[in-house]
Amino acid sequence: MTIHATTARSYLPLFEAMASEVRLTIIELLADRELNVKDIAARLRLSPAIVTMHVRKLEEAGIIGTRRIRKDGGTHKMCMLQETSIAIELLSANAAGTVREQSIPVGHYTAFEVHPTCGLATKEKLIGFYDDPRYFLDPERVNAAILWFKSGFVEYKTPNYLLPNQLATKLEISMELASEAPGVSDNWPSDIHICFNAVSLGTWTSPGDFGKDSRGKFTPDWWNSHVNQYGLWKTLRVDATGTYMDGERISDTVLADLQLDEKFWTLRFSVEENARHVGGLTLYGAGFGNYNRDILLRITHTDQSAKQGPGEIT
Repeated sequence: MTIHATTARSYLPLFEAMASEVRLTIIELLADRELNVKDIAARLRLSPAIVTMHVRKLEEAGIIGTRRIRKDGGTHKMCMLQETSIAIELLSANAAGTVREQSIPVGHYTAFEVHPTCGLATKEKLIGFYDDPRYFLDPERVNAAILWFKSGFVEYKTPNYLLPNQLATKLEISMELASEAPGVSDNWPSDIHICFNAVSLGTWTSPGDFGKDSRGKFTPDWWNSHVNQYGLWKTLRVDATGTYMDGERISDTVLADLQLDEKFWTLRFSVEENARHVGGLTLYGAGFGNYNRDILLRITHTDQSAKQGPGEIT
């Protein structure tokens, strides 16, 4: 997957993480395998303490991920690449705008209607029982790190933090998604529809429900190996020209259609019963899947007051 960055100051940790020969070598070592800190230290001929510091910087920048496993009677911190490329928009500060990010945990939905097969789980345990929609209202659902259903929807509300003088120029929604098959199947298409403030952004067809040949990098050890393990990291972008999924246009909906002046914004993921491919939806959050992230909402905006000339009055 790709990190999409700009010259916004919020991306300084990313640039600082790359500005080190040691950290670049660590990235190269992790290109095709997982390694623990001790192995990396041995290959670089550095102390584990120094390698731990470099790994922390790469992890904070979102370039690598880590997980702890029990092996040979001890606990090992395994490191793996979380992204495969970085794209940087070299725009001026005014053109790029300011980026505000909001993370939405998978279990913090505010409305739902789900039909079996369905379920949800925290990082530690299943919530309730399989295929019982009642547990989507269980108090523990706010801690859910994975949820799935064959058809229906989940909906999230988030505050609109934009100030009156701030004008949105781009909206991005990123999440780890997959279909929901009985067990797992790499070939199980599902039409996943996404709405924002009750406006359709478009439909993306998930190719499958993944995990037949490998477990998710962050999926807990207690999780059954024969059910959904990981999804695909997808980024949906809405701007003045249309709506795009990973750069591919999926609808003509533009930013001006989204009623961004509302006090609260509403995001909905659904699989409609009359869709061509009713293959369900699995939504992964931090603690499950391959990316260890919750739903990420990123809004780029400009400050209109900063564009005024001397003597202008608002």
